[in-house]
Amino acid sequence: MQTPDQTLFESSVPSLVRIARGKVRDIYAVGSDHLLIVTTDRLSAYDVVLPDPIPGKGYVLTRLSNFW
Repeated sequence: MQTPDQTLFESSVPSLVRIARGKVRDIYAVGSDHLLIVTTDRLSAYDVVLPDPIPGKGYVLTRLSNFW
């Protein structure tokens, strides 16, 4: 987990191929039948990615998704 002073603006997984980069999430191919979705701290408003990420935002979004 990240500390409050760290942010994840762009993910990097050298061993995987990134197949898409969205406004907030990056998607990687894991083999031929699985995907890895990385939720970053990027902030999007009105279809624009803002320059200052919010620390911990990706972590909270992932926890909420896992809960539901």
